[in-house]
Amino acid sequence: MKRYSLMIALLFMGFSLAAQNVCPVIPLPVKAEQGRGTFTISSKTTIGLEDTSLHSLAVYLQEELLRRYQLSVAITHRKSATAILLKKGNGSSNEEAYTLTMNTASAVITAAHREGIFNGIISLLQLTTTVTTPGKALTVPCWNITDAPQYGWRGVMLDESRFFFGKAKVKSILNWMAFYKLNRFHWHLTDVPGWRLEIKKYPLLTTVGGIGNIVDPKAPAAYYTQEDIREIVAYAQARCIVVIPEIDMPGHAAAANRAYPAFDGGGTAKYPQFTFNPGKEGTYQYLADILTETDKLFPSQLIHLGGDEVTFGNAGWDTDSGVIRLKAAHGLQTRKQVEDYFIQRMADTVFNLHNKVMAWDEIATTTLPADRTIVCWWRHDKPESLALALGKGYSVVLCPRIPFYFDFVQDSAHKIGRRWKDGELNNLQSVYDFTAARLPAVPGHESLILGVQACIWTETVHNNNRLDFLLFPRIAALSETAWTPPGQKDFIAFKARLKTQQALYAKDSLYYFDIFSPGRHTESGQSRTDYID
Repeated sequence: MKRYSLMIALLFMGFSLAAQNVCPVIPLPVKAEQGRGTFTISSKTTIGLEDTSLHSLAVYLQEELLRRYQLSVAITHRKSATAILLKKGNGSSNEEAYTLTMNTASAVITAAHREGIFNGIISLLQLTTTVTTPGKALTVPCWNITDAPQYGWRGVMLDESRFFFGKAKVKSILNWMAFYKLNRFHWHLTDVPGWRLEIKKYPLLTTVGGIGNIVDPKAPAAYYTQEDIREIVAYAQARCIVVIPEIDMPGHAAAANRAYPAFDGGGTAKYPQFTFNPGKEGTYQYLADILTETDKLFPSQLIHLGGDEVTFGNAGWDTDSGVIRLKAAHGLQTRKQVEDYFIQRMADTVFNLHNKVMAWDEIATTTLPADRTIVCWWRHDKPESLALALGKGYSVVLCPRIPFYFDFVQDSAHKIGRRWKDGELNNLQSVYDFTAARLPAVPGHESLILGVQACIWTETVHNNNRLDFLLFPRIAALSETAWTPPGQKDFIAFKARLKTQQALYAKDSLYYFDIFSPGRHTESGQSRTDYID
């Protein structure tokens, strides 16, 4: 009965949108015109290829039609009565641009690059979700779409140091990211509560450093083996998602220091063992070994070094003999200068591995090659950090706490989660309405803004339901903010399209926050107040 009700809801909302001549795709395409008639996908439909390099994308579409609708379609190079055609063609210099042209006999996806073809496939799949008859055939309204994203970086960050979710949940998130054309998965794998990435040269990082989480410091070790990482990275690549690992340093190092205390740079009573020791030469080789193994697992050619909140636990540097010698040898006067020295040395390791370096906005004070440095601007209350990064020519990903920290409260009735000092909410509309143009530092530096990213820190996220509750439906608003030009966005129209999406969340057994009926799902999880902000 529940499945039947969901089917009726999807049908009703799909017909409603079609009647309003509103393209139901999220994110909203740059240009979409409704065509005449419908295109039927059935077991007689084929997926046609003109270029064998697109075969893996055809397989993805084939598998999705089978998974979603139990429809088995063939991949072929021959023509058929009804066909989905994947074509490489000349066009936009934007590698993610595509066109989708539909009539009663065919749905043709054309793009110059693999990523564009994939985006066209996703738009077609989203159209199939609006009007369906599972098990028989899909009668899809015809749309003609010409589309390309506003930003090349459309990201989600997940913190698994504080709470470990595991492969199945990560793959679910990657599926939904792909569905919304989000293409960067920033994976926060190391921090104070736990180290989640196997490093074969230093096995205690996971067997000792992997013990515990934000709820239970004695929880059994939980981590990803290198084989797990390869599996997830390949899964993401099939969905045109790049995975960026974060190995946090020189702060947030407590889990690593529990495993290998020889490299401990000290901390405070509140944040013990918080830093790596910048005064020990062995620290740099130790971390270089870790980054070398990390590089072999992630083909992104980009490693995030953290670099944030070091002041929470670096007071011991003032009295550490090694750090005192380092300061004297290099003319460093302050802890911040020591921190910048450390980051610059570890960045050199990343560069030598033929990677770019990424870090939080505290690294804006360092001197690094502009063409190989990406800054995540997260401190919305420190616009000067954004201005400094842009002034140095660093590329920037915008992920300000307000509105892009999804662990912040999204509704005034909610009691669990973080709130900023003035009580401002990170609700659906604040995510949707965000535009870089309103940031004083951005005008004149637009070319340095790579895109936007939501971050899910897990101090208050201790189970899958809580994660779903924070991510859905804000992930949909994020996708449209990242993809669609501001002048084409309309929040009221977006909410109308979102109704269909919420039915899909229910179908996928997600514990989402229902903005139309807030009481449907109550908050899940437990509150903590001793997190690092």
